[in-house]
Amino acid sequence: MKILFVAADPKPERWTSLIQQHLPEADIQVWHPDLPSCGADYALVWHPPAALFDKEPQLKAVFNLGAGVDALVQVPNLPRDIPVVRLEDAGMSVQMAEYVAYHVIGISRDMDAYREQQAAGQWKLRRPIERSEWPVGVLGLGHIGQRVVRTLAALDYPVNGWARSAHSIDGVHSFAGAAGLDEFLAETRVLVNTLPLTDSTRDLIDHSMLAKLRPDAVVINVGRGEHLVDEDLCRAIEEGKVTRAVLDVFREEPLPSSHPFWRMPQVTITPHVSARTLREATIAQIAGKIVALENGQAVSGVIDIQRGY
Repeated sequence: MKILFVAADPKPERWTSLIQQHLPEADIQVWHPDLPSCGADYALVWHPPAALFDKEPQLKAVFNLGAGVDALVQVPNLPRDIPVVRLEDAGMSVQMAEYVAYHVIGISRDMDAYREQQAAGQWKLRRPIERSEWPVGVLGLGHIGQRVVRTLAALDYPVNGWARSAHSIDGVHSFAGAAGLDEFLAETRVLVNTLPLTDSTRDLIDHSMLAKLRPDAVVINVGRGEHLVDEDLCRAIEEGKVTRAVLDVFREEPLPSSHPFWRMPQVTITPHVSARTLREATIAQIAGKIVALENGQAVSGVIDIQRGY
C-alpha cells in the first residue's frame, strides 16, 4: 500500500519513521506540490492543500492528525464520498482535562492571590472554597468534553454539560439542543468550550451568551478561536460580567501583538497547548485503522462531512 504524509512539519521523518515501524510493508512518501501523483491509498494530513485531492483522486481514506477537522472539511474539493477519519483521543483528552482542571482549581481557590502574597512576603489565609459557588458548564460532550466533565465531577465541582443531543453521564447535569441552552447557561459560572467548529457553532460565544452566565463568570476556551467573538468577551470583561478568561485558541495564531487580550490582566493566554498531538499514540491508532480497512473492517472516528465533525 502507498501512504502519503501531508503536513507542514519541518521534520516529517519524525512521523514517517513511526509509520514505517507500524506498517513495514508500506511505501511511505512525503507530499510536495511539485512532485507527480504517487497513487496513494491513504493520506495522513493536517491542513492539507486543495491540490492534494486533485492530484490523488484515488485515495481510499484520509486520516486527520488531530481531533479538530474544521480546516480539513473546509477544503473546497474534498471528495464527499471519501472516508475522513479524525483522531480519537490518542492521549489528548487527558491533557485537555488536566488543562481545564488546573485553571478551574487555580481560579476557584484563589491561587493568584497566594502568589501575590508570596511576592509581598505576606502570610494570610484566604476564604476556603465553597464548590457550590463554582458550577462548571462544559459546551460539547464528545470524547474530550466527556473526559473534562468526569474529571471535574470527580473533584466534586457541580458540573453541567451541553450538547446537540442528550447524554447521560454520572455526576453531570446534562442539557441538550437549543431548548436547553439558556437553562444550561443560567446554571453555569465557569464556561468551558470543547465544541467542534461548524457553521452552527461559529461565533456561538457572544455577548448574549456571556450575559446569561452566573455572576462573576469565567470563560475557558479550548475549542476553536472562531467559537468566541473576541470583541464581545472584551466588552463582558469591561462590564464586570466576566471576571476571568483562559484562552488557548484564537482566530489568528500566533495571536497578533496588537490584540487587546495581551493587555488585559483578566485574560490568561496560552499558545494552543491544552492538548498536544502525541506522535507515537497517534500513529499507532492510525496504523491500526489502516490495517482494519485493508482487511475490509469498519473503523471508528469516521466523520460526517456535511455535519462537520
